[in-house]
Amino acid sequence: MIKRFFSIFIAFLAFAGNTFAQLKHNNPYNDYETTADTIETLIDRIDSDGNLKWPQNLQYKLAKLIKSDYLQTSQIGICVYDLDSDSLLFSVNSRQLFRPASTEKVITAVAALSQLGSSYHFDTTLYGKGIHSGNSFNGDIYIVGGFDPAFGDVELNSMVLAVQKTLGTKVKGRIIGDITMKDTLYWGEGWCWDDNMPRLVPLLYNRKDNFLPSFKSKMREKRIEFSGSFKYGTCPKDSSMILVKRCSHSIDDILTQMMKKSDNLYAEAMFYHLGKTSGKKQISYKDSQKAIEHTITLAGYNPKNYRIADGSGVSLYNYVSPELEVGILRYAYQHTDIYQHLYPSLPIAGVDGTLAKRMQSGTAFKNVRAKTGTVTGISSLAGFCTAKNGHLLAFCIINQGIMKTFIGHRFQDSVCQILTE
Repeated sequence: MIKRFFSIFIAFLAFAGNTFAQLKHNNPYNDYETTADTIETLIDRIDSDGNLKWPQNLQYKLAKLIKSDYLQTSQIGICVYDLDSDSLLFSVNSRQLFRPASTEKVITAVAALSQLGSSYHFDTTLYGKGIHSGNSFNGDIYIVGGFDPAFGDVELNSMVLAVQKTLGTKVKGRIIGDITMKDTLYWGEGWCWDDNMPRLVPLLYNRKDNFLPSFKSKMREKRIEFSGSFKYGTCPKDSSMILVKRCSHSIDDILTQMMKKSDNLYAEAMFYHLGKTSGKKQISYKDSQKAIEHTITLAGYNPKNYRIADGSGVSLYNYVSPELEVGILRYAYQHTDIYQHLYPSLPIAGVDGTLAKRMQSGTAFKNVRAKTGTVTGISSLAGFCTAKNGHLLAFCIINQGIMKTFIGHRFQDSVCQILTE
């Protein structure tokens, strides 16, 4: 019986061999995808074999799960990879292209940590150019936006206080906001008119495009007399410029909110900062797309096989595969400086973020760390978990064509329980 069992699984793993080759040897072509007929045959032939050891029991349970009735009217893509043994465990439609929803943020995060580095900062900087005499300043104040989505009350207050302390309480001239970091497009490629997304501008205050009016109001509150105008323009590169204040948030600050809370604005800010690797003075979304494509190449895949439109996963134009997302997770795992920042940023099952109310019991509880994804018709989950034998697994699950989100959640949570029990 044991001999018969192993012959069945040798055949099964042989079928998945080309997928394994892709993940292990970075060969982006000629993949075998497990078919429904193969899975049914596998189940029928193993049912009488009794207890199975890991990972065969995992493969058997997953094979049975994907035959669930509620998957008959939708599509499913799954890829599960053992990072410790560097081997593929399970793959169904893993090469098919799906809309990833917010699991796209995993790709954005890994690309940012890879190319910008873990010590990168998001800055908003204030300069002064003019004549400072006593408690008065006659000249221009430039505020250079660095697309910091976390810029809020604390930062605005500290910036105005720095003006008061460094330049004085009487300012005459112009206050100029520099938003030339990026193109003038306010929304991402492929966004819908009813997505209710924030405007993508480099100078934000409390997530809104209202920086200069808010700055003016705060100056008045701090009793700074100002006579002059507010406008947008370009900060000159001039040795006579006085650095008054720089407000910064670390890449970890942005990453935590982006991943735990699935914050689309934070993801788009990260996306545009990736575009800065192009070296251009003013970047466009195309520069950011190229930066992510570079990371896809580094992970061993051909970026021409996928479509990356934005950083958040909101766009209708995003198309990736479960295999790619797992490959990106594997790439992160292989690079300590990426992994040690990515892993703690992911929601923890039953504990926090977008997984706080999911998997609140069972072996997946506090074990699974993964990014969720939800857009109309799509539910996805991608991340890490630890198997019973102590091996760290990377996985991606995408449910496409589902009418109710809870159906996708129920399926994904079941997969995670199987992976961890």
